[in-house]
Amino acid sequence: MIELEGVPELIDPVMVAAFEGWNDAGDAASTAVAHLDREWKGEVFAALDAEDYYDFQVNRPTVWLDGGVRKITWPTTRLSVVRVGGDKPRDLVLVRGIEPSMRWRSFCNELLGFAHELGVELVVILGALLGDTPHTRPVPISGTTSDADLAQRMDLEETKYEGPTGIVGILQEACAHAGVPAVSLWAAVPHYVSQPPNPKATLALLNRLEDLIDVRIPLGELAEDARAWQVGVDQLAAEDSEVAEYVQTLEEARDTAELPEASGEAIAREFERYLRRRDGGQPGQPGGHATADGSDSSTYLRDSPGGRTKPPKPPKPEAETEPERAPDREPETDDEDSSPED
Repeated sequence: MIELEGVPELIDPVMVAAFEGWNDAGDAASTAVAHLDREWKGEVFAALDAEDYYDFQVNRPTVWLDGGVRKITWPTTRLSVVRVGGDKPRDLVLVRGIEPSMRWRSFCNELLGFAHELGVELVVILGALLGDTPHTRPVPISGTTSDADLAQRMDLEETKYEGPTGIVGILQEACAHAGVPAVSLWAAVPHYVSQPPNPKATLALLNRLEDLIDVRIPLGELAEDARAWQVGVDQLAAEDSEVAEYVQTLEEARDTAELPEASGEAIAREFERYLRRRDGGQPGQPGGHATADGSDSSTYLRDSPGGRTKPPKPPKPEAETEPERAPDREPETDDEDSSPED
């Protein structure tokens, strides 16, 4: 039994989790939870025992000096709580850590133990994958769940994914078996510029989370960072004609896929978000990542100083037909015909 001391009774608590590693392309998901923790000054109340879940030859501890005293920080997963003010205050339980190296079932059961003790009503797990999406367009965000009723109630897709999965997929299924409502939000990160940070993908995840749980999230300088990131990638892409041509091909495919739908729902969501912010004001690891087909990828726009990885050229899209959707993949997003691993 998990006993929590010093944690007050929470108001309509939602658990928001993200894990560094395979589920976190561009560090977009873990950075989103770190942003929430920083903006709302989260207070850590628990940490999982690193000995139980991590291989220290894979995720090594770090040594640092504190006033001349050497200390060690162990890789682990920490839980903090923040209170969101406003007309309808509610609490968020933030889970931020590293994808565990072992004992995933015990890891998920321990997190669910905290969720049960705190009265968590919904678990939202953030992830990011590498996809064939241009950096010049809005970041595709997909929301999936294993619960058919929850999918209908919250306008989500019911996951049909089959294939390799990470801790995001395992935790979501653990929640489903435990009867805890759970949702995964996935951001698609351009595979040709996958190195972190990716503030544009982080911003997109936070905007979708804001809509999902009906809270207003302070964004700080994140919007400005996202614009600066895109300008920087524009400049890097312009230096190589093949990369620029590839980006244009992705843009054409994306625009063709969106044309029949006219993105009416997306426009409505952005307008509603604008009204909320206008009325309420603005409060002041190496390795591959998940891809749309569940495989690993570590493609970069720029590699080592000695060379640059050139992305493959996809076939030109045909404007008169909608993109084919594979039945054994994760549900498509509203904006993109790529799908996350779950």
